Amino acid sequence: MELTVTYRRMEIEDLDQIMVIEHESFTVPWSKEAFFNELTKNKHALYTVAVVEERVIGYCGVWLVLDEAHITNIAILPEYRGMKIGESLMRNVIETAIEYGAKMMTLEVRVSNHIGQSLYRKFGFQAGGLRKGYYSDNHEDALVMWVNF
Repeated sequence: MELTVTYRRMEIEDLDQIMVIEHESFTVPWSKEAFFNELTKNKHALYTVAVVEERVIGYCGVWLVLDEAHITNIAILPEYRGMKIGESLMRNVIETAIEYGAKMMTLEVRVSNHIGQSLYRKFGFQAGGLRKGYYSDNHEDALVMWVNF
């Protein structure tokens, strides 16, 4: 059976489902309050959700400042990984950022996250630097990646 995934802006009503994704995806998940503040107070934030049959199965956040976009986070529920949903979500977010005037995009990714790095390279991201001890849970370094549009 073909999986039908739709994409839309994240809404406050999505936050309970977002928290499930967060806790299944990250060792140091963001709080519900952090997402609430992103949606209600951060005028630069744009969050997109991936939905299957009214269930939020993934999301991606981006900050749009002038002509730069910065991916804050991206996650897919574990049971939906490996189905190219992350790739499709990333494509949607990049297209949206370009529509908003972004000329470049950056992100940080764990140096050990080779799957994530591979996904980003599919979209032309290149390594641009290293943030030493960036992640608070284990002080792992973050690879800074960027792409120009």
